[in-house]
Amino acid sequence: MVAVGLTLAAAGFAGRYAMQAMRHMEPQVKQAMKSFPTFGSGFYKGGFDPKMTKREASLVLGVSPTANKTKIREAHRKLMILNHPDRGGSPYIAAKINEAKDLLDGQAKK
Repeated sequence: MVAVGLTLAAAGFAGRYAMQAMRHMEPQVKQAMKSFPTFGSGFYKGGFDPKMTKREASLVLGVSPTANKTKIREAHRKLMILNHPDRGGSPYIAAKINEAKDLLDGQAKK
């Protein structure tokens, strides 16, 4: 019985010590958490612009804004294979991929 009481007292003191230590370490923990990358940080935040720009088109296709026609067509083909409406993809996303290709393809050099 005494051993159980001593164990509970030790657990209580250990918990109290841990809570006090965490309170003092909170600013350092917050600073460390800010330095970690957040989930999905590599993705474009926000929706589509009403009128597609060259920057947005390059983000959609995953190519540089100055990419040549070959790279644009390869990126478009890969994305359409994955997102084609006949294979369960979204018609809206497919339309945006096509719009991005048309915009960049018209401005790209051979």
